Amino acid sequence: MDARERPRPLPPPAQDFGSQPQTISHDPVRQTWTGSLGMPAPIQNFNGLERIVTQGNWPPDTNGDVGPNHYIQFAQSTIAIYSKTGTQLARFLLNDLFSGTGTPCDDYTANDGVVLYDHLADRWVLTALTWNWDTIDNGPYYECIAVSKTADPVSGGWWLYGLRTDDDSHKYFNDYPKLGVWSDGYYMSANLFDLSNSANNWQFMGVRVWALDRASMFNGTLREVHFDLPCATPCYFALFPSNLRGTPPPAGSPNFFVSVDTQNTFRIWKFHADWTTPANSTFAGPTNLTIANFVRPCYSPHTRVCVPELGGEWLDALGDFLMMQLQYRNIGGTESLWANHTVADNSGLGYPTGIRWYEIRNPNGSPYVYQQGTYQPDSSYRWTGSLAVDRQGNMALGYNVSNATMYPAIRYSGRRVTDPPGILTQGETTLVAGTGAQTGGNNRWGDYSAMTVDPVDDCTFWYTNQYYATTGDNWQTRIGSFKFPGCGPWPAPTHWLYLPIIIRN
Repeated sequence: MDARERPRPLPPPAQDFGSQPQTISHDPVRQTWTGSLGMPAPIQNFNGLERIVTQGNWPPDTNGDVGPNHYIQFAQSTIAIYSKTGTQLARFLLNDLFSGTGTPCDDYTANDGVVLYDHLADRWVLTALTWNWDTIDNGPYYECIAVSKTADPVSGGWWLYGLRTDDDSHKYFNDYPKLGVWSDGYYMSANLFDLSNSANNWQFMGVRVWALDRASMFNGTLREVHFDLPCATPCYFALFPSNLRGTPPPAGSPNFFVSVDTQNTFRIWKFHADWTTPANSTFAGPTNLTIANFVRPCYSPHTRVCVPELGGEWLDALGDFLMMQLQYRNIGGTESLWANHTVADNSGLGYPTGIRWYEIRNPNGSPYVYQQGTYQPDSSYRWTGSLAVDRQGNMALGYNVSNATMYPAIRYSGRRVTDPPGILTQGETTLVAGTGAQTGGNNRWGDYSAMTVDPVDDCTFWYTNQYYATTGDNWQTRIGSFKFPGCGPWPAPTHWLYLPIIIRN
């Protein structure tokens, strides 16, 4: 069945970059130079999924995750399972996996897919939204969730769930759902839109957040708790749940949700799910942190298209929400959240684009901005970022790069834990140089990419993103891995732990 990607809706007026004050002349934390130290070269570097006209549209929504023996990639509506040396072991549409749920998950292709590896339980999670195309304006709407029954995603079987994400009194479409692994379950968010009013299509209604009971999902039962943030004053948009890597948080810790608002606000919520008495669950916040001022890219009301490419169309800068994932790390007892999004340097232009990134420490106490920076070392456009952090605290950031004289490429940069805060010192390495441009009049790119860390050593980074091998409309994807020297076998040497430097913004 043909996968049909719905239009990407505008953010609500309170979040629209065209109506926000844009008062900065230059990004105050912009890094205007490329690091001189050599970023590690790829260990693995192989092609992933590509567009098949009958099974994928724009954008590919490229993401993936890595487990002990497999890499799983999700692009548009298709899932591919690879060995860690690049051999494709399985490929299927998500709705081909589903049957027996009695929901549109069984019959319709899905969008906005996410795949995560749960290292605490040695399980895989696949999720994407879907609906009956004949009733798209009036629902109901669903999130299709598959949880592997064993560590083997190829032949171990899957638990399948069709979670209805609206209700009879509020038939709102669950756009841009995002998922995170946590110590007591899986946490998810989605933007809610009312599609029923043809005169005001895609009316933003707010955000819904969910907690999903991991233990019950391993036994064939879906239990969930959710909260709504209706669009009022203020009106919140695109919350992201935290995604656990490495050491779990202290027992009983809530999951953290965050969003970023123009011009300088980082918001944190805490979701505590009580699986003994679900009615006692709480969703509290936000706690507001002041971050360095930024400008959303493509500075013009109701447009997002400003990224140039050689011989192709202008591309979506994806500047109105955070990028995947919101990563959580607990290193030596220091808890931190890591996030990134696309920004512009100059308020008068709204371009070129760079990637703003943050480390927020002590999220369950008195959170503060430990470090932040914008990686925009030259006049090329960098966007679709994704970052991750290894067990020592080294960070890697992957992204696309383009300008009017080059085809979009996939590159990555990074920083060592011992580097000065707020900068990427490690230079820039190319995973694949594009040899074609996107054409076709769509302008959609992304909508995201994924940087993850191998659970075997908690050191090796894996990254996937999109590019074009030939000019046209057949997007392709790439999968690669690399590791910082010195991040070796367990246990980690204590001298690689975080330096005792506190910077409060």
